[in-house]
Amino acid sequence: MTVLNAARPSTGRTGSTVAGYPRQGANRELKKATEGYWACRMGAAGLLDTCRQLRLSRWAELAAAGLDELPSNDFSLYDHVLDTSWLLGAIPERHRAAVPDVSTAGSRLDRYFAMARGTASAEPLEMTKWFDTNYHYLVPELAPDTVFDLDPTKPLTEFAEALAAGWRTRPVIVGPISYLLLAKPTADAPEGFRPIDLLDKIIPLYGRLLTLLAEAGADWVQFDEPSLVLDQPQKILELVGNAYRTLAAVEDRPKIIIASYFDRLGEALPVLAGLPVEGLAVDVTGPAAANRDDLVRLGGLPGKRLIAGVVDGRNIWAGDLDATLSILEELAGLADQVDVGTSCSLLHVPLDVALERDLDPAFDGWFAFARQKITEVTTLRRGLVGGRPAIAAELSRNAAHRTARAASPIVGVPAVRNRVAAIVDDDCRRSSGYSQRRPAQRERLRLPELPTTTIGSFPQTSALRRARAALRRREISTEQYDEAMRSEIAEVVAEQERLGLDVLVHGEPERNDMVQYFAEQLDGFLSTQQGWVQSYGTRYVRPPIIVGDVWRPAPMTVGWATYAQSLTDRPVKGMLTGPVTMLAWSFVRDDQPQSDTAAQVALALRDEVADLEAAGIAVIQVDEPALRETLPLRRSGRAEYLDWAVRAFLLTTAGVDDRTQVHTHMCYAEFGDVLDAIIAMDADVISLEAARSKMAIVADLARAGYPNEVGPGVWDIHSPRVPPTEEIIDHLRAATASFGGRIWVNPDCGLKTRDYPEVRESLANLVAAAHEVRTTL
Repeated sequence: MTVLNAARPSTGRTGSTVAGYPRQGANRELKKATEGYWACRMGAAGLLDTCRQLRLSRWAELAAAGLDELPSNDFSLYDHVLDTSWLLGAIPERHRAAVPDVSTAGSRLDRYFAMARGTASAEPLEMTKWFDTNYHYLVPELAPDTVFDLDPTKPLTEFAEALAAGWRTRPVIVGPISYLLLAKPTADAPEGFRPIDLLDKIIPLYGRLLTLLAEAGADWVQFDEPSLVLDQPQKILELVGNAYRTLAAVEDRPKIIIASYFDRLGEALPVLAGLPVEGLAVDVTGPAAANRDDLVRLGGLPGKRLIAGVVDGRNIWAGDLDATLSILEELAGLADQVDVGTSCSLLHVPLDVALERDLDPAFDGWFAFARQKITEVTTLRRGLVGGRPAIAAELSRNAAHRTARAASPIVGVPAVRNRVAAIVDDDCRRSSGYSQRRPAQRERLRLPELPTTTIGSFPQTSALRRARAALRRREISTEQYDEAMRSEIAEVVAEQERLGLDVLVHGEPERNDMVQYFAEQLDGFLSTQQGWVQSYGTRYVRPPIIVGDVWRPAPMTVGWATYAQSLTDRPVKGMLTGPVTMLAWSFVRDDQPQSDTAAQVALALRDEVADLEAAGIAVIQVDEPALRETLPLRRSGRAEYLDWAVRAFLLTTAGVDDRTQVHTHMCYAEFGDVLDAIIAMDADVISLEAARSKMAIVADLARAGYPNEVGPGVWDIHSPRVPPTEEIIDHLRAATASFGGRIWVNPDCGLKTRDYPEVRESLANLVAAAHEVRTTL
């Protein structure tokens, strides 16, 4: 057996590697197997074997592509932070009680999935965004008395699998500092407790893991510490030093590399450079580009290994190979060993451009998905070792593709640019304040106190998915498809009337995704067929690509909204995705400021809002769930971002009459840093995720003096659990205590991923709870 990197030199070599790779497989085998297990169509053995085969195929692919070192433990059944909680034994008691016996593989899976998805008796862990990406992680719940117990099965098993197949991998583990900083206190934790207070409890477990991995044959271990790109106080930096000096002192351990990504390390970089560890993996792309200059000013990393994250793991644009090679040449002298790598895990990009069979040849060479980024990494490594002549052909092709892209007529549309240049402040301001708008809207809508509604989507049934697939294959006509959608809308409207909801939605049966649906109708966007990216668990999305200037050729939603409104006397919401979310959940062009792209999208949506209003739609919801997740990680960049983000939302919505009610929606993020911006958006009603976080956002909004109406989610729709009426009543009483009659009653998010039986039961409980609490106002 030949083992890759069995005796890798510690200095004097330039290699290539990646921080992680997409998990799902070319045909989303992981999603299908996992959901098959949940539906009892597949047993535990089948699911675990599928995972093993996926891991082996990933390693084989990366090795065949020419990488010198492969990662392991970057694969996950659901989420890598959840895996770390399992590794450390940080399992909430409710999940232990829900699955008390874990003596079999199936029962261990059931407890793991109980933490991720909940059970009838146990709520899942809270879910929130992974830094400023659209990936969601499961938030660890910790208390002063949390008992940790190392279970190293997963990293050891995956390392052994790879080794048996001939690859000595670099296990990737969420580091102790970031794990604790990403955690939250349990509900009963004493005031003032912080999970980071538990650092001394978990460091021995990390030390034991190092010993076990060394015994298994690992040469290197990577600890991911992305939390260090945030503005951390000196106390945290001191804890970093103490923790890693302790781990470095473990005898007979693998070499340690600390990785961070997504932004500048700033004051954390000299701390990391001074640690007695063997290497750092540093992102030098996008907002993290400043790390390059910081490394130079620091004097490099003498005696250490540097994995230079020069290939951007978060976007899909082909890199500028010549410019990137220049960066590598500058970095090459800053450490004893400089490896070419990706800025972060490639789980944030689709798998392969080659899977896009219908891609217009005009886009040839514009994009690099995960497999193409591996090629960029290995090409740059050859260029760094052999000089530019060694990759002359690749450099020439890359330059030609970049020139063709810049000259493309879709990239710059004069009419769009002129319209953006003509925007004035009055375009971004409602004509009256909320205190004047509210009575006008109440008179028009005639709603009860605590009005009930949903966020937008209803379950996407197998029949709907079959109809969309049949339309794509041209097995049915557009007219037949439209008739199927109208039939579904009629059922959804009737269902809501039966349940007693006050403000209805059309259910969005025609929408494949809340961003992709609009991207397919806006010029300047490109949609993919196989560009799947993991959002959470088995939820995958296909982010569109903004390839040029954006404009709206024709109305996009007016026909569906007006049809739904014709079926009922109750108000039906017009539903749009906001400009910031359109950018955040797309791959955004990298050749102009994001603020310019946001303004283009906002103007296109403004036209749609105007058409909805003219068609008689009285309630228009413009969702911005991504406002918080796109917030720059460093505080220094936040004011500028929030200024253009709020301006884009107002540009979309501010042109309506006082009697037209504007809603927005946000979910699954920490909103404390953007409360002032939420107020400045001046939506008449905002609905937010609140159930998993126990209505914490209500108190935050009250403290911030939020002046308008609020719909804190009372039902966590990302779990199959049906919330009992009494639980919803408790949520509503907590909300009305702060906001009185300015409360709306709604789920946390859209119902697209749920099944109709649980939707009916949950909404019936929601309506019953609203009726009960109304009597006490």
